[in-house]
Amino acid sequence: MKKRTSLMLLAILSFVASAAEIPASMEKAEIPNYQKLGPGLAVGGQPAPDALKKLGAMGFRTVVSLRAPSEGFGKDQAVVEGEGLRWVNVPVRPDTFTKKDVEAVAKVLDDPKAGPVLLYCGSSNRVGGVLAVYQATKGKSHDEALAEGKKAGLKSPQMIEAVEKVLRTP
Repeated sequence: MKKRTSLMLLAILSFVASAAEIPASMEKAEIPNYQKLGPGLAVGGQPAPDALKKLGAMGFRTVVSLRAPSEGFGKDQAVVEGEGLRWVNVPVRPDTFTKKDVEAVAKVLDDPKAGPVLLYCGSSNRVGGVLAVYQATKGKSHDEALAEGKKAGLKSPQMIEAVEKVLRTP
């Protein structure tokens, strides 16, 4: 009896663990520039409406948008919340980017109950910028943090300049 209960518990835990596994890759049409950066974090550009509807089934619990209200994320929020997922918006723009933006995102990324998290913006450029500064706060060197940001999508000269400015700010 004890052995059977242990096996049943193991099977349930295995199912829960596999159900929470987020995709390693995604079709560009669903989420452009999608990357799984770890078991609890994926990044990308603007998800297609159908992809937003499937995020819960893909294992995500929280969605963080870096898009500004002027970019029209209202429908995204409604879909994500309608699927029972947590929605967080931290509007990021190169001309207004600060450490406070990164701290707001870090509160989510550092919360073990939030993950898995999808962090997105229009193309993944701002995502890369936020992650570069986030990595620096976690002890990465300036060059390592910038490289991590670029790997995650940081590419525009304006966002790179904004990141550099934030990294130089004490």
